[in-house]
Amino acid sequence: MPPRLRKLIGTILIIILVLAYALIATTVASATLGQSAWYIHLLYFAVTGLLWILPAMLIIKWMEKPGKPRGR
Repeated sequence: MPPRLRKLIGTILIIILVLAYALIATTVASATLGQSAWYIHLLYFAVTGLLWILPAMLIIKWMEKPGKPRGR
């Protein structure tokens, strides 16, 4: 796969990941943390705010793989 196409696909995947992850994390927080203390909210959003980075790193690593050399 050409590097340009891989980067386009990866960019689209990261955008979808961030949107879906934010929606899911906020929905879970609304459903479960309603009456929790402020420090529970802080801990939850600190953890979930950083957790999306792991799958994003895998996508970025895949995007940055070198392309196959072209044969002559």
